[in-house]
Amino acid sequence: MHGLMMNYPLTLAQILEHAHRIHGDKCVQTLLPNSDVHRYTYTALYERVKRLANAITELGIQRGDRVATYASNTYQHLELYYAIPCIGAVLHPLNLRLSAAQLAKIVHEAEDKLIFVEGAFAERFEELRDRITCKRVVHFDLMSTNTGALYEKLLREAEEAYTYDIRDENWAMGLCYTSGTQGEPRGVLYTHRSMFLHTLAVNQADVFGLTEMDVVLPLVPMFHAMAWGLPYACMFAGADMVLPGPKPTCLADVIAENGVTVAAGVPTVWAAAYPELRKRRQELSSFRRLIVGGEAMSPTLIEAYEADLGVEVCHAWGMTEMSPTGTFSKLRSAHQGLSDVEKWRVKAKQGRPVPGVELRLTSGTPTHFTELPWDGETVGEVQVRSPWTASRYYKSEPTREYFTADGWLRTGDLATIDPEGYMQIVDRAKALIRSGGESISSIALETVLLRHPQVLEAAVVGVPDEKWGERPIAVVVLTPIGAVSNRTDTLKPVGVVSNRTDTLKPVGAVSNRTDTDLAGALIQHLTSEFPKFWIPDQFVFIDEIPKTSVGKSDKRALLERLASQNLLEEREMFLSNGKWVAKDSDTSEPKGDIS
Repeated sequence: MHGLMMNYPLTLAQILEHAHRIHGDKCVQTLLPNSDVHRYTYTALYERVKRLANAITELGIQRGDRVATYASNTYQHLELYYAIPCIGAVLHPLNLRLSAAQLAKIVHEAEDKLIFVEGAFAERFEELRDRITCKRVVHFDLMSTNTGALYEKLLREAEEAYTYDIRDENWAMGLCYTSGTQGEPRGVLYTHRSMFLHTLAVNQADVFGLTEMDVVLPLVPMFHAMAWGLPYACMFAGADMVLPGPKPTCLADVIAENGVTVAAGVPTVWAAAYPELRKRRQELSSFRRLIVGGEAMSPTLIEAYEADLGVEVCHAWGMTEMSPTGTFSKLRSAHQGLSDVEKWRVKAKQGRPVPGVELRLTSGTPTHFTELPWDGETVGEVQVRSPWTASRYYKSEPTREYFTADGWLRTGDLATIDPEGYMQIVDRAKALIRSGGESISSIALETVLLRHPQVLEAAVVGVPDEKWGERPIAVVVLTPIGAVSNRTDTLKPVGVVSNRTDTLKPVGAVSNRTDTDLAGALIQHLTSEFPKFWIPDQFVFIDEIPKTSVGKSDKRALLERLASQNLLEEREMFLSNGKWVAKDSDTSEPKGDIS
């Protein structure tokens, strides 16, 4: 017997209509390059979106056509976030941090029919324009310039009324590409239904928990994983939005002047912002919650925000393939009796599954695997399914490398899950360091290094070793208190310390006594948690770890730059064109990929 409930499509047009009718007086603010602010209401945005929908239709865009954006977090980009999918077309945000060559491949595969380009990036876009076949481009600008005049002209000349006609909630609404850190970027095609349900899920109290009382600062780029769904979650909840524009100014100013209550971004941003925020904490009384993702925030930095600033830190974990939210870390009632230090340890985990998301830990092959227990100790590959998780990649068949026979997504992450459901990422399956027949987890080492009060950032990488196959090296950025220098060269080493005790030549010279003492302290810190063979052979202290286009540590770039500065010159292997080769070998015959 079927039930007798109404059944109609769940679409983004409903989110837009709800925001207009119920929260029409709420505001979207965009920070302008001249330090001014563009401000308008949800109702004004709604009216412009209808005009924009007509304008895009008049340009010949039809249902299913891909329309790309090359833009930062601005009100015009937000208008495109709604107008494009609400006419039945597919929104395709292009990653501003990818190279022209990478973007050309993506635009070609997506078959974009039209591209909207923000004026701040017009010059950079020209490098891409000559490489792509899509020649239909509309420029827009935060300031009133000739370059961006076409966008406003299109809106002025377009009809005011537009009737949305999304007949099927499974129509595609958005296309995002993965960052490609584990290979070529892959397209993920979202539906109206998947994004609507994701919006409902993340707005629950134990997830983003946004309300009409909030003022939200999304620092996560709108070109990355649908900006974590915040453009839709904010408007559904009726929260005011503060969009940082192409060049965010001092975050302390932004938060204080706009009464920001919730902000979202990668830990690197908040590590850099902390000293200024701490200095001006009396001005930040509105600021109460921080959503972080991309990488784990260290317990030390969590403590700094919560104890010093009174800002709750919440970890989120997910993937482009998951729209992107999969887990969220908030304390349970059972944790209220814990000490602050114990609470921060819990909060450093990636969190529990968002309602609607199913996780499982497995071991074995893609076709023959065993499901593992949630005991907080057993490590397995994380597999996931949900109504907002991809079932395959764009223009490709589902393969066992990425999807199981029974339809679960293989994330490639290795993790533990405790009996309360808190997941702790241990490593990427492809990033394990294989040493002497044993596996060493780079993420586990990084997690413990980040607990040391003098460590701001840490990246552990594996390099080929004649005796053991691979050995770990730790690259560390010190906190301002523990930093040895204020160098601006992003990879000039503060110090290099060798921990090798076998007969191979030392990998680096001790630069000064301070570095030796600190390396010794870090070795002792790690030894209390890990077996001796896990301890890195070398500690390199630098000012900044290179990042990927989405703010994660770029270990490939890190290794290549370390090698180019001869910090690995004493090893028996060296880097050539992204491959490790023996010193005396023909460089055309690589010996293995970078770990």
